[in-house]
Amino acid sequence: MRSRLPLPVHLAGRPFTLESSRSAGLDHNRLRHNDVEHISRGLYRPAAWDFCLEHAARALSEATPGAWISHVTAARLQSSLLPAWLSDSSELHLSKPTLLPGARRKGIHGHRLIVKPGEVEFVEGIWISTRARTWLDMSRLLPLADLVAMADQLVRLPRPELEGREGAYSTIEELRDMVARHPNLQGVVRARQALDLARVGSDSAPETFLRLAMFDAGLPEPELQLALYPGDPRSSSADLGFRQRRIAIQYDGGHHLMEAQRLSDRRRDKAFEAAGWTVIIVDKADQKDSFAAAIRKIRRAVKNSVADATVASGFANGD
Repeated sequence: MRSRLPLPVHLAGRPFTLESSRSAGLDHNRLRHNDVEHISRGLYRPAAWDFCLEHAARALSEATPGAWISHVTAARLQSSLLPAWLSDSSELHLSKPTLLPGARRKGIHGHRLIVKPGEVEFVEGIWISTRARTWLDMSRLLPLADLVAMADQLVRLPRPELEGREGAYSTIEELRDMVARHPNLQGVVRARQALDLARVGSDSAPETFLRLAMFDAGLPEPELQLALYPGDPRSSSADLGFRQRRIAIQYDGGHHLMEAQRLSDRRRDKAFEAAGWTVIIVDKADQKDSFAAAIRKIRRAVKNSVADATVASGFANGD
């Protein structure tokens, strides 16, 4: 009895299409062996394969001409900021233009969409919606605050030495153009609202949520990524704050619990305090009451602060 030939290395660790199996020299009988599972039309996988969202998305893209990965699947592959209930989603979303029949595959969320040039791109073997288009598609699903956080992530300026990129993924103007091209898309009203609230300078979703809580509480709009000494690249900075009132607000997330980061944070805070600023620390625990306690601290600090002399004299605007 002849032994079964193993799957080629490039097919043994991921889902694959019928076409790629044929190119590798496998016939139909080989695909019927128990080490191969049939997924759906033209798609197979090794029986021992452990699910990987990227591998599944690449196979779906390859097996479905004219379609692209979209919505939650695209957002996850693009490492978009998502709420906890979506951050580990294994849903597979596949979109096609309205001129083509919809994507009908077992267990796949199919969509038919109006898509404009430049809204779909080919990245590492996957046809996928651009980050901006993914954000717009998510507007029908995400609550407003989460949609703002996702927009903030797109427009924030990166730290090139840490992130390996120079510019923002998008701009608020580009996102507005995207929204304007799709006036009838479900969720577009929420997308417009989100763009009115989006700002450049938020480094995390909690920073966005804190800013929105301040807005809802009627507090002045804070400056973001506020440098103690503007123009000095070595200057300490605050996540949010009011320069004219010398109030610095820091959101310290989980990584701030590490000893080296705690020392750095303390040096940062002392620099502001030495310059006569009030420093308010907000952390994950403050999210439990939707930042209510933090808002009270900020409101008290604003009320008790003394406006900068240039503001008090009328020669400059306050916050």
